[in-house]
Amino acid sequence: MSQYSGKIVLYEGKCFTGRKLEICSECDNFQDRGFMNRVNSARVESGAFVCFDHPDFKGQQFILEHGEYPEFQRWNAHNDHMGSCRPIRMVGVRGGHLLQQRQTPKNPAPCVHSEPRYYTITRTHLCMHT
Repeated sequence: MSQYSGKIVLYEGKCFTGRKLEICSECDNFQDRGFMNRVNSARVESGAFVCFDHPDFKGQQFILEHGEYPEFQRWNAHNDHMGSCRPIRMVGVRGGHLLQQRQTPKNPAPCVHSEPRYYTITRTHLCMHT
């Protein structure tokens, strides 16, 4: 299994302006790195990330995939609060792929999956076969 983590850059201002925070692994509290928990834009340079609106991987979750998000509404947030994030590990699966969110004592939730004909978001316990 690949342990590749990816890279996300978070910006305090809209359209990639203001102070920035580069993350390549788990970050359980942006303030510990001197960055306030106000994020108005983001650029995922590689991989995918699950971000949380509170520190310690708590609160509402947002999945950010490779690409640019010039304002927080682009990742379906209701405000600019973001306090923690972690990369989603991608693991090869027969004919498709599987996105996994690693379980930790702080986050005992199961994985986020993406495969052909199967989709799960564990936070809302939504499962549907297509």
